[in-house]
Amino acid sequence: YVTYHIVTGVMFCNTLPEDITCLAADRMLIFASYDNILHAFARNKEVVHTYEGHKAKIHLLQPFGDHVISVDVDNVLIVWNIQSEEYLQIDFDKATFAVSALLHPSTYLNKILLGSEQGTLQLWNIRSNKLLHSFPGWGSAVTTLEQAPAVDVIAVGLVSGHIIVHNIKYDETLMKFQQDWGPITAISFRTDGHPVMAAGSPVGHIALWDLEEKKLMCQMQDAHSTAIAGMTFVPGEPLLITNGADNALRVWIFDGPGGTGRVLRSRMGHSAPPTRIRYHGQDGKQILSAGQDGTLQSFSTVHEKFNKSLGRGSINKKKSKKKGLKLDTMALPPITSFASEVAHQSDWDGIVACHQGYITCTTWNYQKTSMGAHKLKPEEFSKHKPVDIYATAVDITSCGNFCVIGMSTGQVDVYNMQSGIHRGRYGKETAHEGAIRGVAVDGLNQLVITAGSEGLIKIWKFKMKDLVYSTELPSSPSGILLHRDSGILGIAFDDFTISVLDIETRKIVRTFSGHHGRINDMTFSPDGRWLITSSMDCSIKTWDLPSGCLIDCFLVDSAAVSLTMSPTGDFLASAHVDDLGIYLWSNRSLYSLVSLRPLPADYEPSLVTLPSTCPMQDMDVSGDEEPCDEMIEYVSPEQLGEQLVTLSLLPESRWKNLLNLDIIKKKNKPKEPPKVPKSAPFFIPTLPGLIPRFIPPEEEDDTQSKVVNLGVLAQKSDFYIHLEEALSTNEYKAPLDLLKSLGPSNIELELRGLAPEGGGSVEVMLSFLRMIGVMLNKKYNFELAQAYLALFLKLHIKILSLEPKLLEELSKLSVQLEETWIHLRALFNQSLCVLTYMKSALL
Repeated sequence: YVTYHIVTGVMFCNTLPEDITCLAADRMLIFASYDNILHAFARNKEVVHTYEGHKAKIHLLQPFGDHVISVDVDNVLIVWNIQSEEYLQIDFDKATFAVSALLHPSTYLNKILLGSEQGTLQLWNIRSNKLLHSFPGWGSAVTTLEQAPAVDVIAVGLVSGHIIVHNIKYDETLMKFQQDWGPITAISFRTDGHPVMAAGSPVGHIALWDLEEKKLMCQMQDAHSTAIAGMTFVPGEPLLITNGADNALRVWIFDGPGGTGRVLRSRMGHSAPPTRIRYHGQDGKQILSAGQDGTLQSFSTVHEKFNKSLGRGSINKKKSKKKGLKLDTMALPPITSFASEVAHQSDWDGIVACHQGYITCTTWNYQKTSMGAHKLKPEEFSKHKPVDIYATAVDITSCGNFCVIGMSTGQVDVYNMQSGIHRGRYGKETAHEGAIRGVAVDGLNQLVITAGSEGLIKIWKFKMKDLVYSTELPSSPSGILLHRDSGILGIAFDDFTISVLDIETRKIVRTFSGHHGRINDMTFSPDGRWLITSSMDCSIKTWDLPSGCLIDCFLVDSAAVSLTMSPTGDFLASAHVDDLGIYLWSNRSLYSLVSLRPLPADYEPSLVTLPSTCPMQDMDVSGDEEPCDEMIEYVSPEQLGEQLVTLSLLPESRWKNLLNLDIIKKKNKPKEPPKVPKSAPFFIPTLPGLIPRFIPPEEEDDTQSKVVNLGVLAQKSDFYIHLEEALSTNEYKAPLDLLKSLGPSNIELELRGLAPEGGGSVEVMLSFLRMIGVMLNKKYNFELAQAYLALFLKLHIKILSLEPKLLEELSKLSVQLEETWIHLRALFNQSLCVLTYMKSALL
């Protein structure tokens, strides 16, 4: 597999080996740090500079003209020249001044302002390495520093929730604000003519302060579900960009009354790792993902603008909206399993999901991108909430009209997706004695397959609810997956093995073993040939069902909790433990030669890096694969066997119309254009004399010779020379290859030149007939031999009848042609007979 990440439509540069801890940018470069290393990137390009010198993790960055300033957690400040040279290093005493914020005040040449955890501020000149001034502070640790639109004025955010607007030139506090939501995490000023300051908080709220009135203007509560990590107003625009720890990036526009903002654009993912992913629809462009944060989202593999968030499940949506995100006690637990179908999704809900430890299953509407209208729960539990009874498995029919839900008590119920009405139950009371580990419905709504923890697989009639088949499994199943088109059921067991059941014959057709951990998920290829499994042993394996062998296996850093393959077969999507991303792996067998040989029993899988958002430039995809015969491009020989009649690869236009060239030339001959009469002069000259006579018109000189220079035609062609040489060597490959490279007109010209009147000889004509005989003996280029011989006979029939040598060679060719045709006719008749019998038998 060749890999890349799901995010598309954005320009990316090189990835860093570890998580990025700091990010900053100026007009030319982007600076990013991980651990104690700082890199500079040209925009959308590779690393151009690397800065190494810190001994601890970098936590502050500040671009500064031709320099960049970095501060690590050991309180060491280094000023770097852009060209990777260390310009200045300042060590601070952590006990007296622990640097917590960094700012370059506007118009302050060569100066930086530092904030500390002790609450004091220091103004330094980095050119002379001097401390210019110390500010006593306000008795609380500084969390952020921000330049105000006015010169000499900065905003200081404190751990206590205070915001100080201070003039550093006169060391004077201009105004002071306080927020009750905890420390100030970010500050930004509007620069479009409105005196407004925005401040972020750890709980996700944003406060907007009016600097003229010196009061709170409005609040934007729950702007993010977690702490505001950063915010900035777009210069000269009423736009605020914010990001938070909830894995969301939002753009707010302030165009409404009251000064509050609304979301203009947003990009967001799961704030907690996804637990279940499945492709939605048959186009392979949307992936539904359920995460531990309780949300259900749709990610596009084409572009991020097509992403959708279906929201978070709630017991009562109206009460949830009133209470808000933080105090929402009505929120449902995370989704553990779901099924979707695109049929009728525009008419009613097309997604059904079950939640962790919760008895009620919810429906979702993909078109409305919201939770659906129905909550599906058995009728006996409608009045009271049972303890330790919950839904474990769901599936939806291919028509989108019904869903099947399995419970931890062994019950399996059917509900109507349009009305939410209960439509029946399988079994008298329960379908299984143990908990339901999986349910599946076939493509025609005829059968329902259920798997129980007691180790039984049962097949039921969908409509009548009757038990059709039951078999005991060698171990307790942990999950099942049905490939509807082929009727193949994949069963994962608690003993880390996988079996494949054919629901038509009701037999186990394949059994695979090799995983060393719990099997998390399975997915089939669209054609049903491959079964791909992931396990807690961090391996992803591909099993070939026709051969029953393992054909691919690799390891990843963190175990894949869910897998899904696109309906078009081009991508495999995976979600991993403690990872927010969904990763795409492209199917390399679609665009290159890939060995599908069975892997040996002692095969040691290699560790593969998870896909990234940038192209892997220096990665040789096939470098770690051992060469094999199957991976070498197959070149077909000129002839598979001497007993087989082999045709050439030339197009029909090169040989089919050789006998009709004269007719074609006659039809294609252009008509003679009409002659324009010669215009008479205005004054017709006359001859001198008594009798007036006109001067006769001058006739054109037709005395030029039109005799063709036969010296040019008398030259021997390459084809003629090769035939002469073949008389002694008996090798006819060179003249045949030359003849195959010519067009029909040139072929006719070459064959005409073989006759004595065309400059040829009887010996060369005899050599040509022997070449045709070699072609018939070896049975290759069969149709060319027929076409060339037919044209040769047409052109030289008179000469052939007068030369005994040529007649003797022609008689041999006639015998060869008749024997070959009798053999071919027998094969044709046999094939036609078998085909006719098969047609009549089927009818």
